[in-house]
Amino acid sequence: MTHLSRRAFAGALPLGLIGAGALVSGSSFTSPARAAVPAIEKPVAGITPLAQIRIGRFTVTALTDGFADMPYDFFPGRTPQEVEDAAKRQLTARQSGVRFLFNQYLIEDGQRRVLIDAGAAGSIGKTGQLPQALGTLGLKPEQIDAVIVTHMHQDHMGGLVAGGRQVFPEAEIFIDRRDVAHWTDAGKRNGAPDYLQTSFRMAEEVVRLYPRLQAIDGERDIMPGISVVDLTGHTPGHIGVRVEDAGKSMIMVSDMIFPVVHPMATDVFFLFEQDRAAAKAMRDRFFPQAAAEGALVAATHMPFPGLGHLVREGGALRWQVADWALQD
Repeated sequence: MTHLSRRAFAGALPLGLIGAGALVSGSSFTSPARAAVPAIEKPVAGITPLAQIRIGRFTVTALTDGFADMPYDFFPGRTPQEVEDAAKRQLTARQSGVRFLFNQYLIEDGQRRVLIDAGAAGSIGKTGQLPQALGTLGLKPEQIDAVIVTHMHQDHMGGLVAGGRQVFPEAEIFIDRRDVAHWTDAGKRNGAPDYLQTSFRMAEEVVRLYPRLQAIDGERDIMPGISVVDLTGHTPGHIGVRVEDAGKSMIMVSDMIFPVVHPMATDVFFLFEQDRAAAKAMRDRFFPQAAAEGALVAATHMPFPGLGHLVREGGALRWQVADWALQD
């Protein structure tokens, strides 16, 4: 893995929080007669959450495709009860499990639009909201110039092939060559468990529908200021994406970090990880380094917008939500 300090990590300059819906607040003062009338409950309008930060010349917009709750027994390395207890301590416990968001990040510099990951597109949980999120920005999928897929699990590439079609027809697609090789290998597919079969099927569709797909090798620049970081472990070609300009930077780490269980421990895994030893080794290297450097991290499955820092406290690491909103 390229050293995180190859270029300086610094905080981003936030632009703000955007919502497609509006919350209407009433007066905090009411007459006794008025107060006696029961309030009429109205359904809450759907809100498409968007959050923007500035990294030098880049505007980075956090989008979400939706969410899914992962059962407590999806985290090898801890018992289901231990994971649920951890969720209770963090006040996030649900009967249905650990809530995973599916965050994507749109990078714009006034000339090109680069999307990191494409969401699950309804293939898991309550997902499929990415097109709506892009529409809130006034964008259509054909206006995206490039999509960087961090790895070929269904929740990261499903939006490329939703409905069996080429959803982003004008986009260059970048995926690590090792992941392309793994997820299109018939032998590996035949020996894989049922819960990975959707990812194998989608991988074949991605290769078929995007003949200009660029299978990339190792760390490289996608364009000036946007580069690939090798985070191999979660999958054979799992990558991150660094965005940097004018002394500021952010690293999108995809599935390096999962809610509730990380970054406190590196020996807790997720059911979909095939090489647990490699995943642990990468987290063992990355977590302390990111904490030491104060890296601004964007993570796919952390609570929206997935922006935070790894902070060392009392000899242990924890996730600290980034202070990004409504700042000068």
